[in-house]
Amino acid sequence: MEQVGLAAATADVSLWSLFMQAGLVVKLVMLGLIAASVWTWAIVIDKYLAYGRARRQFDKFEQVFWSGQSLEELYRTLSERNNTGLASIFVAAMREWKKSFERGARSPIGLQMRIDRAMDVTLARESEYLSARLGSLATIGSAGPFIGLFGTVVGIMTSFQAIAGSKSTNLAVVAPGIAEALLATAIGLVAAIPAVIAYNKFSADAGKLSGRMEGFADEFSAILSRQIDEKLQPRQAAQ
Repeated sequence: MEQVGLAAATADVSLWSLFMQAGLVVKLVMLGLIAASVWTWAIVIDKYLAYGRARRQFDKFEQVFWSGQSLEELYRTLSERNNTGLASIFVAAMREWKKSFERGARSPIGLQMRIDRAMDVTLARESEYLSARLGSLATIGSAGPFIGLFGTVVGIMTSFQAIAGSKSTNLAVVAPGIAEALLATAIGLVAAIPAVIAYNKFSADAGKLSGRMEGFADEFSAILSRQIDEKLQPRQAAQ
């Protein structure tokens, strides 16, 4: 009989039993935190794959760009594709370059400003894409423990009300209620800790990738500036 009673007590404090015995508010808190944890890991997997793919694309583009291939030929190849990262910055600059010369651009300063603006707009869009959904990780990481604590407070209040109703402070009566309340805090930490770690890592990765794009934009701007001088100076001298 003692073994049966011990087995029953163990079953009563299992995670599933604690969840099922919890009040409605505490259950909603737990379910919300579990959903947040699933969303966190979905973002982690997506960003891990996306950043790895971006690094490979950056390396491949830089290898082709600095190989000595003609800029016009590279532009014709990339303009027919759906580009991201460094390739999209290159295509945006070359598109503005070609449009300006087709319309008879005469001012080197104005042309350089338009090309830089085109690259800045593309750079901002690509950086925003890299940092997309990182805000969700920050929110889950900062709010998760407090949401779990809210569920714990509500659960403990409910347990104290049950204790007052039963007029018993026996540990066997108190322990299940306290355990199910603390389970909400535990789930909150399980959701928050990976979110904080992932946010810090992916924010650093996004910053490094954005830095590479900014560096390329500056280098390409200098290259085009020299090209502008070579093309416009003879035209201006002829005038």
